[in-house]
Amino acid sequence: MACIFSHNLANSHNGVSVQFLGSHRYLISSTPKIFAPLCFGGGPISRDTLKNGCRVRRSSRRCFIDGVGGMGGYHQSVMPVFNSLASNNGASSASEERVVVLVIGGGGREHALCYALKRSSSCDAVFCAPGNAGISGSGDATCVEDLNISDSSAVISFCRERGIGLVVVGPEAPLVAGLANDLVKAGIPTFGPSSEAAALEGSKDFMKRLCDKYAIPTAKYQTFTDPSAAKAYIRAQGAPIVVKADGLAAGKGVIVAMTLEEAFEAVDSMLVKNVFGSAGCRVVVEEYLEGEETSFFALVDGENAIPLESAQDHKRVGDGDTGPNTGGMGAYSPAPVLTKELESVVMTSIIQPTVKGMAAEGCKFVGVLYAGLMIEKKSGLPKLIEYNVRFGDPECQVLMVRLESDLAQVLLAACKGELSGVSLDWSPGSAMVVVMASEGYPGSYKKGTVIQNLKEAEELSPAVKVFHAGTALDSNGNFIATGGRVLGVTAKGQNLKEARDRAYQAAEQINWPGGFYRQDIGWRALPQKQNVTNG
Repeated sequence: MACIFSHNLANSHNGVSVQFLGSHRYLISSTPKIFAPLCFGGGPISRDTLKNGCRVRRSSRRCFIDGVGGMGGYHQSVMPVFNSLASNNGASSASEERVVVLVIGGGGREHALCYALKRSSSCDAVFCAPGNAGISGSGDATCVEDLNISDSSAVISFCRERGIGLVVVGPEAPLVAGLANDLVKAGIPTFGPSSEAAALEGSKDFMKRLCDKYAIPTAKYQTFTDPSAAKAYIRAQGAPIVVKADGLAAGKGVIVAMTLEEAFEAVDSMLVKNVFGSAGCRVVVEEYLEGEETSFFALVDGENAIPLESAQDHKRVGDGDTGPNTGGMGAYSPAPVLTKELESVVMTSIIQPTVKGMAAEGCKFVGVLYAGLMIEKKSGLPKLIEYNVRFGDPECQVLMVRLESDLAQVLLAACKGELSGVSLDWSPGSAMVVVMASEGYPGSYKKGTVIQNLKEAEELSPAVKVFHAGTALDSNGNFIATGGRVLGVTAKGQNLKEARDRAYQAAEQINWPGGFYRQDIGWRALPQKQNVTNG
């Protein structure tokens, strides 16, 4: 068969495309239907095959070919594959769906999503509303600062004007407020649950009652609106014990009380002093679980769920997991504590019963189920601590730098109820993110402090990426801190030690006297990093 494309151009035929990526590297993309029968000399392509001097890596939709044998290897290996695919009898000729994506939000999680979507071969453009200065400056998305994301009609109008084919909602507040409901009603594919399904995060009492009804393992609990009744229960149970605001409290509504006095104070702060407003008008008091915490993420299409790679974060502000809880001071992936055996247990005992239970309750869940788990010390089994209904932050950062699949297509499949059979590809090795926060966080902190040497930090290694969570530009064009958690210094490595070393070297490079970071991210999985100083 004649060569139907030039080696240095992107080409497509019958739903199959080949793109030259440089250095004798090629990407073959097609729909799963066409890709399924792909053969190499009569045999199936494994995820790592050598043929005619070329290395082949296959996923469910894409095939990377490193033509290490030069153009001879290319013509012997790439050309037959492309021609075989392009002329495949009976295969669908539908080309991969192209899409323009809008990401809702403006933090580190959203920056990581924009970064991954920008790398998706099927994604034509990425917008982010409102975004932040770092997202815009990195070129990972076009930020739309003036789009009011709390106004569904404004978001819908923007989507129609710009031809948005997929909306990805980052934070939980717009989901609980019903943004996904309005977008889906307008016919716009939206990755994120309805307000009814988002109650899994929006109300801890709702989540606990679902666990009771569908036998999902979790800590025993009771819910209270009366402070005296809550204190009586706490006194009967004893300390340590956990007191949680029922609603959304920006990651600060959970108090792990080691004494009865701390627990009573937590109850008063929520039910008497209204520290968290309406979010704390009801409290959940639950059993203290001892063990190791980890994060588990699954993509859900309403009926099917597929797990993401494991990740583990550090919630406490201080080294050695000490001090008050924060939104997260760092994370790493994979998490050794979450073995493949445990992953299977989590899917069968927690995730799948939740998906089925939500469907049975009449509020199918579409989006990310982020399960905060405790691997109990006494049993070695996982229990559900809480659900979030969006990607975790900073776990999203380490997951997105490791993801090799086309994120846009995977999220579209979830929106369409087509996750069954979808598999995800991840880079080997590990990733770590070290969060740089403003001095004083999670308490009061100063805004407007200048941050320098961000470019130099990223230039240390191609494996380093700095995600922005709370930055803006001042009148002189300098990056300044505008939030508590400000930067997510992220790095990949062949192993966790290498990822950690690269992340901390990059963090040390950043000149920010008004910031700090933990020096021991990953300590549970590795010996503590020594001689690291705050930047």
